[in-house]
Amino acid sequence: MHLSGRAFRANAFFLGSALLLAGCAEHAPPPRPAETQPVRLPPHAGVYKIGNPYEIDNVWYYPHEQPDYDETGIASWYGPTFYGRYTADGELYDGNKLTAAHRTLPMPVNVRVTNLENGRSIVVRVNDRGPYSRGRIIDLSRRAAELLDMTRTGTARVRVTYIGRASLDGGNGPPPDETPPAIANALPAAPTAKVAASSLAPPPGAAAEAPVHMATMPAPPPQASQPMANPADQVTGKVTEVPVPARTHLYVQVGAFARIDNARRLLTHLGGDLHISILHRGGQTLYRVRTGPMDTVAEADAALARITGAGSGDAQIVVDQ
Repeated sequence: MHLSGRAFRANAFFLGSALLLAGCAEHAPPPRPAETQPVRLPPHAGVYKIGNPYEIDNVWYYPHEQPDYDETGIASWYGPTFYGRYTADGELYDGNKLTAAHRTLPMPVNVRVTNLENGRSIVVRVNDRGPYSRGRIIDLSRRAAELLDMTRTGTARVRVTYIGRASLDGGNGPPPDETPPAIANALPAAPTAKVAASSLAPPPGAAAEAPVHMATMPAPPPQASQPMANPADQVTGKVTEVPVPARTHLYVQVGAFARIDNARRLLTHLGGDLHISILHRGGQTLYRVRTGPMDTVAEADAALARITGAGSGDAQIVVDQ
């Protein structure tokens, strides 16, 4: 299921193992958390599940319903090593299918993944946990990576946007009479129809002062969570071309706050080369604690390692202009 350090169950991180795959494997995957043990069901069938909190490398992850999920980051992909094994929701992994692993989204759900380096965008089915490498946001199947044209590089800067629940039999339609409940402080979807230069509006929960990890670049138009009547929202393998910035940068973001004093406290606690970046949007101001810009994944990975080593398990790599 996953390679490359797999920041979540079953992930594949192309790049490590010299020649395991053009983009697969950095480290051997750690043992699966108890909540992710496969459910013994017929091949290609699964169960809808959210899952219990679990811990990997001293970081806790909390799966939950996220109908407004919309974030940027680095994608990886995983390959043959995991063919035929059970995914976290009880399906069998097949690298020829358009599937993916995510740390906290429910399963199975459909998401749109847009490669911010070339504008290629597809819909994939999240049916597994991962990636296990902390610096990655999603782990894609080999076929999904091929369609996004990222198998040779092993990673890509992407935007991941939630669409809705997928059917349990591996099909594309939503399960009947099941609508995921709205989450009060879920991340808002991008407000524009293009991948341009602006940032997402501050999330509704920012006023509560909990660190908010947010996507920072507009994505394709948000889709309704249910139902998935639009064929473009289903896993068909169709590649959509969308406008993307001519150039993007990588940042390691530790948190975002509505009050600058909270951002300053975090900055003082962690020190290093972090700084406060101010985002004004929709009449609101958000103070983001981050470091960057950086131009390469290697630089961002090194910065992430430094920051997590200083005591921030919440830090993550994001893509911005």
